[in-house]
Order: sequence, then structure tokens, then C-alpha cells
Amino acid sequence: MTKNTEITRLTPHGHMDVLSQVEVSQLKQGSTDDSLYEIFRRCALAALNVDSKTDDAREVLEQYHDFDIRVVQQERGIKLEIENAPESAFVDGRVITGIQEQLFSVLRDVSYVRNKIDSNQLFDVDSSEGITNVVFHILRNADTLIPETEPNLVVCWGGHSIERPEYDYCKEVGYQLGLRSLNICTGCGPGAMKAPMKGAAIGHSKQRIREGRYLGFTEPGIIAAESPNPIVNELVILPDIEKRLEAFVRAGHGIVVFPGGVGTAEEILFLLGILLNPENRHVPFPLILTGPESATPYFRQIDDFIKLALGQDAQEHYSIIIDDPTKVAREITAGLESVRNFRRDHKDAYYFNWILKIDHQFQQPFEPTHDRVAALNLTRDQPQHLLASDLRRAFSAIVAGNVKDDGIRSIEQNGPFQISGEPEIMQALDALLHSFVEQQRMKVPGKVYAPCYYLHNR
Repeated sequence: MTKNTEITRLTPHGHMDVLSQVEVSQLKQGSTDDSLYEIFRRCALAALNVDSKTDDAREVLEQYHDFDIRVVQQERGIKLEIENAPESAFVDGRVITGIQEQLFSVLRDVSYVRNKIDSNQLFDVDSSEGITNVVFHILRNADTLIPETEPNLVVCWGGHSIERPEYDYCKEVGYQLGLRSLNICTGCGPGAMKAPMKGAAIGHSKQRIREGRYLGFTEPGIIAAESPNPIVNELVILPDIEKRLEAFVRAGHGIVVFPGGVGTAEEILFLLGILLNPENRHVPFPLILTGPESATPYFRQIDDFIKLALGQDAQEHYSIIIDDPTKVAREITAGLESVRNFRRDHKDAYYFNWILKIDHQFQQPFEPTHDRVAALNLTRDQPQHLLASDLRRAFSAIVAGNVKDDGIRSIEQNGPFQISGEPEIMQALDALLHSFVEQQRMKVPGKVYAPCYYLHNR
């Protein structure tokens, strides 16, 4: 671990040139709204901590406990001052330009959510439509929504800790997507989130596409464990995991899932739960699970778990393609054409999927306390999409216990999360999680994994 102990001043790149005096005071350490400063500091540290080798948020925060960032207001606008930042963000003493842009994206989003969303009674977060409206406004404020474009944004999900053959495969898929002029959106981190962007950048370059889009959607709880990779040229910080997931499915036109761990399983279950809602029965949303030949057992186990828990109806919403990047790109391109035709026929926007029905249960922020995790209904005596929602929350709790600072502390104080449910589901879930541990998909390779959960039958 090395730090740049010099005080560095940064100038805005294209946005957030000015803030009000109130906004600046909110972002100061020791202000009456100290929580906003801490959110800003954590997200900024993550953006600077490029190519981090740890996925333990608390470890990152402890390593850089003396990191500080300040907003300085001047007669010509604002600047950021940073001190004791990770040396990896610098080249010859200067912060990498892409990381500077990401820092001001962080400033833009945390300030906007606090001042324009949280304190605005026009945003009804107690209703499904109100939460979707919040997601829309955050993305619009970030200039993410571009009206006069065809559906061409492919969301790529996958693990931050993957082996080299999987990384190379993800990169090749991204390259094939880039050759077809498709843009990429990921969770913005390393591994399967970075690789397709890297590949797409090469494909875009060959096609002389100079304005390729590499979107990264994240949230304050996960960003320290999955620092944004510097290829991301449009970073958006959503307030919580639920709004982040909704942003993916509202802004994206199709999804490719690479090998991952519990976070990837959470994402798959979120989307399947939405697609299983009877109101979305006829809404096209291409979903492909793919990886190299070595990932065959991984996808087989995921597929088996989905079949047992959610049934064959859920399996019909995705296809599995092994070791064929070109086929993935061709099929997702064909799927995007179906999306375009459907949106045109139903007069729905290309840039934001308004017509997709997302049940309020999927949108409500789930804070994984021990009591809430124990109360999850993991049984098949309920509609499929509602079971998918609670399964998603179970995986979200495990993610929190693995890598989020608050989750790690909660496990240390109260022991593992107690996850209970129908015996068959628990058995399948245990087998799935055990395979993640064996394949080192829970933590960065080299660490011994200590489960943050305990499974038992209800």
C-alpha cells in the first residue's frame, strides 16, 4: 500500500463546476450532515483506489483511514483537494484524467440525491412509480439517458474475482459487442465488469467509433469493495442496491451474465423475478448466461438451482451459451432488434424502459439485519416472482456479510445470518454456495473464506 501524501487540487471535467454554499458546507467533515461527507469520502476513495486487490470494504477504509477530500469554493467555481490518496491513481504526480472525471461524478450524484431527492416531497419513495421516478431523475441528471439513439446498451454482469481464462473470455465477448457498435454497462468494478469494457473499446476503435459508452452503475455500500475501473466514462452512484439494479434494467436493453458469485446470483434473481411477473409476460428482454468451457459446471449449477426454486418458466427467460463469443454477440444483437420493435409498437422510450412492471417488493431497500434475514420466506407456496425477490434478498445479505463494512461488523457482533426455508431449496442453495466457495468466487483468491451465513430447514 502506497499513498500520495501531497495535497492535490483537481478541477472539474465537464460537470459540477459550481455548488451552492449550502451544498459545500454539507460536504465538510464535522458538518451537521456529517453522514453525507462520509458517503462522499468513501465513494471518492473507491474511485481513487484503482486496481485494488482487496474486496473487503473495511480493509480499504482502514488502510486509508487518513485519506481526506475537501470541496474548495473559489471565485471561478469549485475544486477538490485530496490528501493521502492511493498512489495508483497518479501518473507522474498527476491524477489520471478518467479518475478525475469519476471523482466529480461522485460529487454530482451524492449531492444531487441528498439535496434534490431526499428532501423533495415530490418524490414518493413509498410507491413503485415514485421509486422508478427517482431512478429516472438520477440517470437524467447524470446525462445517462440519450433520447435519439437506437437500443444498443448491453448490461454485463459477472464477478469481480474471476480466473484469467474467464477474464479473457469476457473481454472477447466485449470485443464482439464493440464490433457491432454496441455500448457496455456494468457494475463498474474489476474482473467481469472491466473485461467486456476493455474488449468493447478495441472493437469500437476498429470500427472508428470515437464516442463509445462504458457506463458503470454502483452504490455506496459496494463501491469500496469494487472500485470503479478507469475505462468507465460514465459513472453513476445510485443510493442503494435496489435502485442500482432497477437502473440496469430500465436503462439497459439486454443483459449478458458472466461467471460470478453471490452478487451475480443476486442480479440474476432480481431480473428473473421481474420477468416472471405476469404483467411482463410479453415484454422482450434478452438475457444470456455465458462463459468459457471451464465455466460449464458453474452455469449448470445456477440453472439447476433456478429450475428447482422457480421452475421451468424461469428457465425460458434466458439462454446459456458456452465458449462462443460471436454467437453471444449475434444473439444479443437479434434480441435488441426485438426490443426496438416492441418499444416502437408500444410507444415506449428507447432510452428508459418505462413499460416494464417492477413490483414494489423488488424496489424497497433491504437492510440485511439478522431479524430481517431470518424472516425471509424461502418457500414455494407463493408466486414465483415473490420467491425470487426473497431469494435475491438472501444473496444480498451474503454479499453484505462478505464485503460491505456494515455487514462485516454486523456478523462480527451477532454471528452468521440465519437463513431458513423449504428443505429442498435449502439443500440446493447450500450446494450452490458451496460451489462458489470451492471456486473462490466469494473472496479474492488466496483468502480463506469464513461463511457469514448458516442455512437450516424451516
